[in-house]
Amino acid sequence: PRSVPWASLPSDGPPAAPGTDVDLPRAGEAAARHRWAAFVADDLARYPTDRDRPDLDGTSTMSVPLKYGEVHPRTLLADLTGGSAAVASYRSELAWREFHADVLWHRPDAARTSLRDVVPDDAWASGPSADALFDAWRDGRTGYPLVDAGMRQLRAIGWMHNRVRMVTASFLVKDLHLPWQRGAAHFLAWLVDGDVPQNQLNWQWVAGTGRDAAPYFRVFNPVLQGKKFDPDGRYVRQWVPELRDVPGAAVHEPWRLPSGAAPDYPQRVVDHATEREVALEAFGRLR
Repeated sequence: PRSVPWASLPSDGPPAAPGTDVDLPRAGEAAARHRWAAFVADDLARYPTDRDRPDLDGTSTMSVPLKYGEVHPRTLLADLTGGSAAVASYRSELAWREFHADVLWHRPDAARTSLRDVVPDDAWASGPSADALFDAWRDGRTGYPLVDAGMRQLRAIGWMHNRVRMVTASFLVKDLHLPWQRGAAHFLAWLVDGDVPQNQLNWQWVAGTGRDAAPYFRVFNPVLQGKKFDPDGRYVRQWVPELRDVPGAAVHEPWRLPSGAAPDYPQRVVDHATEREVALEAFGRLR
C-alpha cells in the first residue's frame, strides 16, 4: 500500500510541499477528475469491502477536492450509475456528507456544542491528568497500536483513514473520557481535508451527541478493530516503527509479547475494558 493515498498521482509541481517531505495532492479540478476517473475504473467495485481497510488503498481520496470545491458532489453522483452494491455504498457516503452539512446549516452551534447530552458533566476528565492523557493520544503514545498509528499518520501526512478516525475518536471520548471538542480541534488543525461540518458532526456521531449519531454505548475496541481491519498488521507497522519487527496480528497486542520484544513502545495509558465500563456507567447515570 502507498504510504500517502495520493503519492502515485501525476504532478506538474515539486514532489513535496516546500520545507516538508510530504507529497501533497495536485490541486485543481482537472487533477480531481483524473483521480476520480481512475478510482471509478479501477477501485470502485471493491469499495464496499476495501474502504474499511487502512492497510489497503481502497478509498477515493475525494475528501480533499470536495473540501476545497475542486469537484462537486453532483459530479461524482453523475458517474455512479447502475445498481451495484459499490455504487450504493459510495452514494451513501456522499449522502452522509450532505446530511452533516445540512445539520450544521440549521444548527451552527453544533460546530462547538453537543446537540444532546449523553453523560453527566462530572463524567468528563479534567485537570493535569486529563491533559497528560490528551497529549499521549495526540502524539500517538497511548499503547494501543491502531490508535497510535492513526495519530502518527495524521501528523505525518495530514490525513487519516476514515475507519481509524472513528477508532481514535472513540478512544478519546470513551476510553479517556475527554470531550469530543478537544479531538475535533486537533483534527481540524492537521487534516488536509479538514471540513468543519464533516469533522465536527462526525465527531459528534462517534461521541453519540449528534443527529442520528451512533449510540453512546457503542464503544470501539481498538484491539478488535485492528485485528478485523488490519489483519496482518501492515498499517500499524507502517506508522509505528517500534513495532515493525512484530509479525502478523500480534502487533495489535504488544503487551502480550515476550519481555523486551518491543522495548521502545509505550505501555497502555488505560485499560480498555475498564474504561468501557466507566463510560457505560456514566451513560446509565444520565439516563
